Amino acid sequence: MTPAFATPLQGRSAGLRLDTLIRLRWLAVAGQLVAVVVVHFALGFHLPIMLCLALVALSALVNVALRMKYPVARRLGDDAAGALLAYDVLQLTALLYLTGGLKNPFVLLYLAPVMISATALARTTTILLGILVAICAGAVGLWAKPLPWYDGTPFILPNLYLAGVWVAVIVAIGFIGIYSWRVTEEARELGNALAATELVLAREQHISALDGLAAAAAHELGTPLSTIALVVKEMQRSIPPDSPHGEDVALLRDQVNRCRDILQTLTSLRSGDAPFDRMPVRLLLEEVVEPHRNFGISIIIDVPEDADRPVIARNPGLLYGLGNLVENAVDFASGKVEISAAWTPTSLVIIVQDDGPGFSPEVSARIGQPYVTSRARDRQEPDEESGLGLGVFIAKTLLERTGATLSFGNKPAPAAGARIKITWPRSALAIEMEDNARTQRAPGTLTPPPA
Repeated sequence: MTPAFATPLQGRSAGLRLDTLIRLRWLAVAGQLVAVVVVHFALGFHLPIMLCLALVALSALVNVALRMKYPVARRLGDDAAGALLAYDVLQLTALLYLTGGLKNPFVLLYLAPVMISATALARTTTILLGILVAICAGAVGLWAKPLPWYDGTPFILPNLYLAGVWVAVIVAIGFIGIYSWRVTEEARELGNALAATELVLAREQHISALDGLAAAAAHELGTPLSTIALVVKEMQRSIPPDSPHGEDVALLRDQVNRCRDILQTLTSLRSGDAPFDRMPVRLLLEEVVEPHRNFGISIIIDVPEDADRPVIARNPGLLYGLGNLVENAVDFASGKVEISAAWTPTSLVIIVQDDGPGFSPEVSARIGQPYVTSRARDRQEPDEESGLGLGVFIAKTLLERTGATLSFGNKPAPAAGARIKITWPRSALAIEMEDNARTQRAPGTLTPPPA
């Protein structure tokens, strides 16, 4: 095995499990053995049977040696995995040399190692493996033993046809390799994007959990701190005014008061009416919109000033999802983004719309799926980042986890721009009316949601 094909790990390749390669090679060994035995003994075509069986046995011995030397769960880097796949190419080349070269229909098996490399290894490894396959296919096309055929009837194909077979193999390797690599790369990018999003949300959840622990600590420390304050007060009363310990007791009293103020602050941050825990719809939308106000786009928030405004629990997934939709609207808007909210006794509706070009017909039916984007069409600069089309997909996924239903479309003619409608049932968000969070709710008529 040539060291040139043992390339270092590159890109985001995760390598291959040794067990996967061993199982695939056992499958190849079984297939080669059946093909050789059937062709030679059942069909009566005379092969150099001993040499063919020796090559098949060599692959079996390599598998046994790998299984005995390395653990099953061992994951190979690009160099080792590429070397093993290169061995498979060379072993297949030797078999084809003995059985007719490019005249043998099993020449299509050259595609297997390249496809495996394209789905799991780095791009450089796949390219080098494809070059090796091209060289080996050309070699067996020029130098190979005759294809076993009926006695006295030589099987001869024109050289032009054999050249066409070689070109077809090369084209198939290139197409399948590029296709497999792109599909796998998109899957990796999607997995990385979702993992990053989950990490951000996990950190926000962790911060919220720390707030809860702080409130619990403040509650538990309140009783011993009160005892310390009582003891300090009694000590201050019992010592004479000219005692040298007077200053120490006074300092201790000040520190106790300071601790009490800190604990009261922590408790107030976790109270039932804390803005960090629950907030009215308008305040929630203001928090979502705030990072996007300084980009030259006017953002208008329209929330009815009713007495019965909903109060929503602060949810990281909801904030991230709405923020992503607002960011997309700001990116595509010509000058204005409008965000409106309305509610009924059973649902809450938020609508995000802009005055940009809107969703194009070719993507409107697939909005919300991964890798659906129109940024490349709309970007102003040639080198501007076009995006992967994952933002809306991630936002849609996160909002649906909170119980929302999303619909994507354009504003009714003659107006221009995109329109996204997000609807939650009240039970999904544990919505309370603003007056209910404090006192008995005043009677009133709820605002109907927009169409």
